[in-house]
Amino acid sequence: MVSLRPLAALPVVGVIADGRTYRHLVYLLIAVPLGFVYSGIGSFALVFGVLLSVVLVGVGLLIAAVIGSRLVAGLERWLANRLLGTDLVAADDLPAAAADGSTGATATVRAYLSAPSTWRGLGFISLKFWVTVAAVAPFAVLAQALSLVGAPVRYPYETTFGEVNGEPAVWAIDTAPEAALAAGLGAVGLLVGLHLTNLIAGGARLMAVALLGEDAGSGDRPPGDAGRVTVDGDAADREGDAGRNRDGDRDSEEGTESGEGSDSDADGFESDADPADPDADPADPDADRNDRD
Repeated sequence: MVSLRPLAALPVVGVIADGRTYRHLVYLLIAVPLGFVYSGIGSFALVFGVLLSVVLVGVGLLIAAVIGSRLVAGLERWLANRLLGTDLVAADDLPAAAADGSTGATATVRAYLSAPSTWRGLGFISLKFWVTVAAVAPFAVLAQALSLVGAPVRYPYETTFGEVNGEPAVWAIDTAPEAALAAGLGAVGLLVGLHLTNLIAGGARLMAVALLGEDAGSGDRPPGDAGRVTVDGDAADREGDAGRNRDGDRDSEEGTESGEGSDSDADGFESDADPADPDADPADPDADRNDRD
C-alpha cells in the first residue's frame, strides 16, 4: 500500500493528500445544518423565554435550554474528537457544584447552573453559528473549482461567477485552450478551498479545546508537565553533580597548594646544606658533626 504521508508534507499542495483535510471537510459539512438548528432553537428559547418570564414559564424554558445545552456540548465534543483530532473529556465540575450534599430537582438544577462547564458549552454553541457562516465560503469555492477542473471533458459549456450590476457573469468555454485555462484555475481554486477548510476547522478546534472540556489524562496540569518535572529534576541533579565536582576541584587545588608549601619547606631544609661540599649528606647528622669538628 502506497503511503501518502510524504505527499502530505509538501508545503502547499500537500493539503490534497492529507487525510485531516477531508475529516475537516466532513466536520464543516455537518456543522452547517447543526449550526442553523442551534440558532433556530436558541432564538426560540430566548425570545419566548423572555416574553413568558412574567408567568415563570419563560424562566423554566430558559433554564431547560441552558441545561439542555450540556447535551449538545457533549455531541460537539464527540464530533471534535472524531473529526478535529482532539482528545477531550467532559469537565468533572458537577460534584464540586453540588458539594453541599443536598438532593432533589432544585439542587440538581442549581448544580447544573453553577457548573462552569455548562456556560462554557453554551458559549461554544453560540459561537458555532459563526463557524457555520464561515464554512459557506470554502464550500462555494470548492463547488466552483470542481466545475472548472472538469472543463476539458465538458466543453463547450457555460459557467456563472455571480452577478455584476444585476446581470449574471457568464464564462462561455468553447475551445480547448479555454478549457485548459479553466482547469488550471479550478486546480488553484481547489487548493484555496481546502486551505480555507483547514483554517476554519482549526479555529473550531481551538474553540472546542477552550470551551468543551479538557485533554484526557491531563489532571490538574496540562499533558507533558510530568515530563518537564523529570527533566527539571535531572537538570537539578546535573547541577548538583557539577557543584560537587567544582568543590572537589577546589579541594584538589587547595591540596596542591599545600603540597607546594611542603616542597618549599623541604627546599628550605636542603638549603641548610653546605653547597661547597657536594658529598655531604644533609640527612646524615654524623656527617654534619664531623664537619663541624
